[in-house]
Amino acid sequence: MTREGLRCRRETYCWGLCQAHATACTMWKRADPARTVEQWLATTKAQPREPLPQCPVLGCLREQADPVGLCGLHRTRWKTEHSGKKPFGDIGAWAAKQAPYVAMNAFSLAPLGDVLRLEFLYGLQQRDDRGGKIDPQAVRWAVKHLQDLPSLALADAVHKDPVRMGANSNGVAIIREVAWAVDVAFEGFRGIDPADKRTWDLVAVGVPSSASRNGRRRQAGKIDFNDFAQPWLRELTWEWARAMRPSSSDLGRNMRACKIASQALSQRRGGGMDPAALQFADMTAVAEAFRRLLKQDGTDISNKHRRDLLASFNDVLDFGRRAGLLDRMSGSFTRHSCHRIIADEANEDEIGKAIPESVIRQLDTHVDQLGAGFVYGLMRSQDVEAMFQAAYGILRDTGRRPLEVSSLRVDCLEAEGDGYSLVWNNRKGRRNRRRLPIPTDTAQYILEWRERRMRLSVPPRSKDYLFPAITNDSADPHLSSGNLGRAIRAWVDSIPVLHSEILSGNGTPLPFSRPLIYPYAFRHSYAQRHADAGIDLDVLRQLMDHKSVQTTMGYYKVSLKRKRAAVNTMRLHVIDRHGDPAPMPSSTAYEARSVAVPFGNCKEPSNIKAGGKACAIRFQCAGCGFYRPDPSFMPAVEDHIRSLKADREAARAMDAADFVVRNLDEQVDAFKDVVDRMRKRMDSLSPEERAEIEEASKALRKSRAAEAGRVLLPLTVIKREEADA
Repeated sequence: MTREGLRCRRETYCWGLCQAHATACTMWKRADPARTVEQWLATTKAQPREPLPQCPVLGCLREQADPVGLCGLHRTRWKTEHSGKKPFGDIGAWAAKQAPYVAMNAFSLAPLGDVLRLEFLYGLQQRDDRGGKIDPQAVRWAVKHLQDLPSLALADAVHKDPVRMGANSNGVAIIREVAWAVDVAFEGFRGIDPADKRTWDLVAVGVPSSASRNGRRRQAGKIDFNDFAQPWLRELTWEWARAMRPSSSDLGRNMRACKIASQALSQRRGGGMDPAALQFADMTAVAEAFRRLLKQDGTDISNKHRRDLLASFNDVLDFGRRAGLLDRMSGSFTRHSCHRIIADEANEDEIGKAIPESVIRQLDTHVDQLGAGFVYGLMRSQDVEAMFQAAYGILRDTGRRPLEVSSLRVDCLEAEGDGYSLVWNNRKGRRNRRRLPIPTDTAQYILEWRERRMRLSVPPRSKDYLFPAITNDSADPHLSSGNLGRAIRAWVDSIPVLHSEILSGNGTPLPFSRPLIYPYAFRHSYAQRHADAGIDLDVLRQLMDHKSVQTTMGYYKVSLKRKRAAVNTMRLHVIDRHGDPAPMPSSTAYEARSVAVPFGNCKEPSNIKAGGKACAIRFQCAGCGFYRPDPSFMPAVEDHIRSLKADREAARAMDAADFVVRNLDEQVDAFKDVVDRMRKRMDSLSPEERAEIEEASKALRKSRAAEAGRVLLPLTVIKREEADA
């Protein structure tokens, strides 16, 4: 309250009044509860009061509120602790060990002794320097449970063990980390270097983290250099680590490689103990151990991983020789070309893992649920959903790798005429600023999300990226591919039903295996979708940005079982040049008694023998009695009709002879008649039969595209006489 410019200086208790004035106002309101505080202030003669002394607890800014001389909070604590005890004891001594009143977002180290307070403060500073969180509530719990300890550095393990103190996991973590930081600093004070130990504390030694963008290590970890049977190898790995100070991933890989070699040498005569006795056969045994290496669960691993591990072991040996640590080692214990591990055949995109289009259509019906419940920093839930839905649309429609989508720039869209191109970086191939034509609908996903994203508050490091990171301290400055994968997996798991294309015995579709749906699989689906549509091999290679055409060809390959099923279906729908049915008696007859030419199959024996390269009438198939087309050739025939029409117009423009134009006219009419008759036969079939023929046609067209895409070596035939000369 205020009177004549003077304000009451006591602590606010209720209604903006101190406790004394609030009590007086309450007594006044009892006569008529409808009265207000403002009316009491207007009628009362009460005067502003001077402040009361502060609570004697160090750092507590609250006023004394009772005759004992404590604030209300500490009076309650005093009574609780001294309930039933007489005499009560010295309030001053009790207050000296109490924590002051602080808000929920603050803590105090006042209850700790002078030495312990400095130790605890140092430990918190070290935690903060590593980027760890400091939870005030956990710190208050830790302070309460350590306040009777004089020093962490001088305490034994039992007295500073947080497990015996309670079940507050965050508080336990604080105590453990502070105690660890104090122990490391105390060892440094006594001249002990953490790197001189044979068991390394990775944080104390300062081994940088490979997962952190700034290299700071947040997670604890240990490396034991005593895990080697051979003393020379134990010493070598330790000296290598001390000299090279590798990152955690390099250290872990090289340590694993050396342990594999140690185990292999232990099985040799002498156990590999004497480096001077090691021979070429011992190195061969080591290389063989890497060749046979399996995962811990017994499953196979790639040859590339085996080769990298063997190279890591050889790198450590090379260091030892250069550093003079292996002067006694025999020169024959070294790598040789016969120890090389051949890399696996490249399979860049794990061809064959495409998500069926029918499953993608089912996913699209639930796309509005993608991102629901996914916590992403301080971003609102509706913005998180919009971000992941935009990323899913780009994955599905562009076939880019997950990291390439999540790292798209804000300016990733370029308008070209009435269309758009996606500007992206091929992170795997190290080819930047690539351009991919995309549908307008896909561009709309990007435009809508970009407009929304520009209104959001994003971490400063993410300002140039379409999909921002969670925080400014994230390892990547953009959405991580891991978070994208987790969001999609959670979404897929939440969809009630997903049908596969496989039918059960009673004709109902079986459930689709959900683990097969992951971000990278949409790249396979994109490629398979274009291959099924008959896109030219070289065009698809450019769309996928593959270096090798062999990788792209894999999408055109059809399994033998599927091809046989397609042939068995198509052989019943073969016609002759007049449009009359000419079914093949078997699948073998379809493939063995004919040869695929551009516009159908041919039964002419000499042309079959020449692989379709010896047509006597120059592929005027529609006028040949050996011509056997089927529905799988309809797109090729229609393309040929358009080509013939273009040739006819060119011939007329060239004032060609009448027989040339007439020949082209008759070929157009003949091929059109073939197409019309096949289409008429297709229209007479049931929808199920037509769908079966269409699927078989896709399979056969893919098979032909793969065979046509084989690249032959440019060999020149030399006659024997020339070679002898």
